[in-house]
Formats: sequence, structure tokens, C-alpha cells
Amino acid sequence: MSHTFHIPVLGLAYSVDTPIKVARYGISSVVSIVDDILIERMRQLYTEKNNEEFVPIDPKETDFRSKRITAYLNLVKKIVDKQFETLRNEAFAEGTDITRYFNLLPESSPLKIKYHQMLNEGDAIKRIAIQNELRNEIEKGEIQVNIMAKVDRMNPNTTGEQISDALSALKGFAQSELNTPVVLSAGMNPRLYSYLENFQEFLPDQFSNFRKSIILKVSDFRSALIQAKFLAKKGLWVSEFRVESGLNCGGHAFATEGYLLGPILEEFKTKKQEMIDELYQIYSKAIEEKGIQLSIVPKLKISVQGGIGTSDENDFLMNHYQLDATGWGSPFLLVPEATNVDAETLELLSTATHDDFYISGSSPLGIPFNNFRKSTAEKQRLERIAKGRPGSPCVKKFLSSNTEFTEQPICTASREYQNLKIKQLQTEGLKPEEYQTKFEEITEKLCLCEGLAAPAYLKNNILKPKESQAAVICPGPNIAYFSGKFSLDEMVSHIYGKLNLLNDDNRPNLFVNELNLYVEYLKKDISRQIQEMNDKKAKYIIKFKEQLENGIEYYKQLIPKITDQTEVYRKKMFNELLEIEEKLQNLNPVVEQRV
Repeated sequence: MSHTFHIPVLGLAYSVDTPIKVARYGISSVVSIVDDILIERMRQLYTEKNNEEFVPIDPKETDFRSKRITAYLNLVKKIVDKQFETLRNEAFAEGTDITRYFNLLPESSPLKIKYHQMLNEGDAIKRIAIQNELRNEIEKGEIQVNIMAKVDRMNPNTTGEQISDALSALKGFAQSELNTPVVLSAGMNPRLYSYLENFQEFLPDQFSNFRKSIILKVSDFRSALIQAKFLAKKGLWVSEFRVESGLNCGGHAFATEGYLLGPILEEFKTKKQEMIDELYQIYSKAIEEKGIQLSIVPKLKISVQGGIGTSDENDFLMNHYQLDATGWGSPFLLVPEATNVDAETLELLSTATHDDFYISGSSPLGIPFNNFRKSTAEKQRLERIAKGRPGSPCVKKFLSSNTEFTEQPICTASREYQNLKIKQLQTEGLKPEEYQTKFEEITEKLCLCEGLAAPAYLKNNILKPKESQAAVICPGPNIAYFSGKFSLDEMVSHIYGKLNLLNDDNRPNLFVNELNLYVEYLKKDISRQIQEMNDKKAKYIIKFKEQLENGIEYYKQLIPKITDQTEVYRKKMFNELLEIEEKLQNLNPVVEQRV
């Protein structure tokens, strides 16, 4: 690919049309295909923008959800293909998209080197010849899609048959014209993984080329291998492991048991070939049973995302861990031409401080969730509580999974659930402070279905009457080091080291940032559990702490290898590790006395 980074999935709406904005410049990005209602609205928007007739796909149609997804992805591909062909045929002149394409490239790119050669060529005929070569060698960015495996509500179709949301989304992608990867995230879903086997598009030709490929977003080596082996037995190859920091990322935060990003990447690096050999042994047998004889072992890429903030960090990760790419997500929320952030949220985000970002219990999925204190959704949530009407109207029901009070699943962020839960709480005879703690846990939940879709409606002026204007935004904590609003050119220049957009030159190394997040996470976990601490929980906490200590020792050994930084930088990092080590030691007595 032209670029060494991609833009990961950003909520439901924030990157739903990002490929239309950046793919023609060779930048890959990831679209969420969870919300077919949002997708249908965006299809209408872009169909009408292209002066074409919009034919809606009615919810009464059989398989309407997958049909909507297929139709939208085909439209995005059509638009991007047209944009790219226009770009390819433009003149190499100031202000054209083809010139912008090359200006965005890293200086080390072979295409960029050839582009400079063309600019410096004095012979007109030779210059035109190089220009034609460049036109033929450029590539579009990939239109990748994301399916969050845990968002898998069962729905009856028009015939009464129960259809899974995740399976329906996968079918929509598989039947689209895209020849790109699907990114499967949020852990293993055997039903979804098994369903992949139904689609020939995920099978290779004899040279191990795939029409559609599989990317797994993972947080550690062991789970990556388990998931990949499950797929390999079905004749399905994982083309890329997208390693994501457990806590130093946006959206849902899947905390590992103290395993840190550096040691995890080291394990991927040292065991990569061993992993490929083991997987291929399983995969080749399964694929032969499907009548395919391979002459080449398929490629397996490793990439990383979560908390990268500087070009030096980006380059170190790529070079030291021998990675194929990096992901830059949250900073692109500050790039209006690349993502959908409504004006009010963008203004709040661009002036936010570190204290405005925190890991919360806001998600109805029961998974820690990165939240923004100043979001309009948080403001609305608190206003509803103050009026004595906590919870949200539940319209889309994508996250309806609780049957504690009802036969049909309902969402824990819904007004219905929170009213029932609070009534139950009132009968428990708790002390005022205990009651308040439980009350806040119940009412902390946010409606992600509406809140994560609203920004696209607001930004594109397609919000319908009576629809909520409250936006949920879930950036990773690393975004606090960026202040302002940036152009695409500025953000890409920052990634490649041509420009510095950080608001604090003393920002700690990304590994130190993640380590601090884990220590705070552990500290809060201990405070929540301390009154009801048992042997099992205490042992878990001690193991968690030991992994963090192992990570600190690993980073101490790593510091001398960070040769692209000054001695002052390395010394500062070492001292920060010592400070964190001391914090961990102070947690010992609290836990050990309970073991």
C-alpha cells in the first residue's frame, strides 16, 4: 500500500464514510457495519449527492439488513473508484488531487522518490513518461469493514426466522463488490467465525490470493493463536493480526490481565514464523479438503494501534517489532475532512484536557468504555437524572441483551431497564452512600446506538425531527495531547514527522502512557473489590500486578534500543518507570493482607 498507517474504525458514525474522503489518496480506513439504519441514511445522502435516484430497502424485505449493508458498500466502492480514476487522469499541477496524493506520501516511499525524480526531470518527454508510470503505480486505500463480534443480537426476519446481527452484517459484506478485508473485533464469536466458511470469497486461489481477507483485532498473542487455529481448521486464513492496546485506545477498552503492549509485540515478533508454520499445517489440510492446492504459504501481517502519538514512536514500532503497519484513530477525530464529528463536539474535543477523558462503565455491553466528560450525551444523561427520568428511549435495540426483568431482552441504558432496576434497589435497605454508588452504576449507561450515530446526522444536516442531538464520543486518552482542528495534510505530516501537532513536548512515551493507565485501572479495581475481596480475586490482582512488573523490567531493557531518541528522553523514560514501579509497590499491602 501507499501508506504505512490506516485509520481504524471510529464508533458507528465517525468513520462510516471516511473511505469516500481519504481512499483516493491511498489511505486505508475502516467502516463499522453494525448499524444498518445509519448505513441506509448515509446511502441516501450519497446517492442524492451523486444526483441518482435513491431506492430504499424496506425493513419488511427479507434479509433487509444485509441488503442495506451490501448496497452501501457497493455505493462507497463506486464513488471511490470514480474519484480515483478522476485523480489518476489529472495534471501534475498545484492544487490537483494527484499532486496532493504524492505530497501526502512519506519521503521514504518509492513512489515519492520517483515523484521527486519526475519533478526534477528536465527533459519533457522523459517527465511525461515518468508521470505515466506514476499514474499506473498508485493505489487506492482499502475500504475495510469492521464487525464487533459481541454485538450479535438475534432478530426475527419477515418469516419469523431468528437472524443474528453479526452474521447478517458479514453476509452483507461478503455479497458486496469489495475485495478488501473484514476486521473482526471484540473477541471470539464461534457462530460468526463458523459462518465465514459459507462464503467462497474468503478462500484463496492456488497462489494464496484472496478476494476478501480476514483481519483479527487482538490484544494478546495467546488469544490470537486460539482464534486463528479455530478459523484455520475451517479452511480460513487470518491475513493480519491487528494488535490493539488494551486500555490506550478508543471505544471499548478490553483490559488484558496486565499484559502490556511492548511485551505482547515482542511475542508476536519472536513467534511469528512459528505461528505461521503451525497455522499453515492446520490450514493446508483443511483447504485441500475444499479442493484447493496451494503453491505459496499465505502472507500474515502484524500491525498495531492504540496510543501512538509521534512519528518517532510510529517508526520505532514499525522497525523494532518488524510490523507491516500502524493504526492512528482518535487524532483523526480532530480532522473534519476525514471524519464525522458534529461542530459542537468538535469544538469541545479540540479544547479538552486530560481530565476530560476517562474509562467508564457507560457501555450497555458491560465492557469498560472510553468516555468524554464534556460530550453532549453525558450532559443529556445528567439532565435526565436531575429530572427524575434516567435512561434513554430505546429505539434501535442493537444492544438489547438483558432479561433480568423482562422476557424480551432490553438494554441496560434504556429508561425501562433503569426504572425497574432502581425500584429493585430501593427495596434493598442500603445505607445512603451504598445506595448512591449503586444508583450511579445503574444510571451511568449511555445509549450508544443513538449517541454514536448522531454525529453523522448532525454534520451532514440529515437529523430528523425528534431525533436526539446528543453525541457520544469515545476517543482514546492519547487525544488529550492534541489540541485544535487539523487538515488531513497536517495530520498525515505529523504521522510522518514533517510536522509536530502535539500540545505538550513532554508527553511520555506511549508505553509509559499505557502502563500508567493499567496502574490506575488496577488501583480502581482494588478499591471496588476491597470490601468483598476473596482469595480468587486477590490472586487475580497479584498476578495482574506481577505482569505489570514484568512489563516494567522489559521496558527497562528496551530503553537502550530506542536509539532514535536523546539520552535525556531515555533517562526520563527510565525515571518514569521507576515512579510507576513505586506506585505498584504501594498497592501490595492492601491486597496481600486480604489473601
